[in-house]
Amino acid sequence: MNPSDLRDAVQQLARETDPSREAALPVVRRLLEALESGSVRAAQPRSDGWEVVPWVKQGILLGFRLGTDRAQDVPPVFHFRDRDTFPTLDPNLDSRNVRIVPGGTTVRRGVFLGDGVVIMPPAYVNVGAFVGAGSMIDSHVLVGSCAQIGRGVHLSAAAQIGGVLEPIGAAPVIVEDHVFVGGGCGVYEGVRIGSGAVLAPGVILTGATPVYDLPQRRICRAGGGATLLIPDGAVVVPGSRPARGEFAEEHGLHLQTPVIVKYRDGSTDAALELEEALR
Repeated sequence: MNPSDLRDAVQQLARETDPSREAALPVVRRLLEALESGSVRAAQPRSDGWEVVPWVKQGILLGFRLGTDRAQDVPPVFHFRDRDTFPTLDPNLDSRNVRIVPGGTTVRRGVFLGDGVVIMPPAYVNVGAFVGAGSMIDSHVLVGSCAQIGRGVHLSAAAQIGGVLEPIGAAPVIVEDHVFVGGGCGVYEGVRIGSGAVLAPGVILTGATPVYDLPQRRICRAGGGATLLIPDGAVVVPGSRPARGEFAEEHGLHLQTPVIVKYRDGSTDAALELEEALR
């Protein structure tokens, strides 16, 4: 089934009040196969930005709607109970050299893992996510539903990349090529990290987060439900700003604020750029 026929089948079933499980399950399986092959994605890169693909989320939600809970045990160590429509992914993906290191990692079906991806345990990658070639997912990392991770990305230990399934038109979290995400970072709904950017450990970003750009003397904001864009090559560290109001001033209160302290010039790797910025 080609992508356009698959889209039509998903949209038709999603419109039905009580779709037949027998008719819908083959469509859901084809969608998961298409996501795993990379022939369809929850969001597509374009020359002028990214385009959300709502029908992909419709198909995933259809799978949750029609799935039934059942045991999916791997005795004697692992025991699961989840929707039968979303078992774990078989990492033997065509000729792609994917490593899922033993130790408690779970990757759901419907995930694309590019050639050379390494996942250290324990980690979790949810349905609809896309992880580009050569990327590293370190221990205790979450890659949420439909998140788009580019090529050569490093997600350091305990980084959290949020998932976005609903509303179906909302953009997923996007981390573009060659981004370095430090340990314990959180990148959540409404955020896109530009190519080559570096996030220092502990940076938290949401669509409502203002980011202070020191080199450019500006404040990056999403505004009006748009996406917060961290520019290409930005080096972002945790910062703070004074909270407003008399009470806040009286008690010396500050709010967490990510700060862009510099931009990468391509002459050094991400780790060296980050070390210099933090020093």
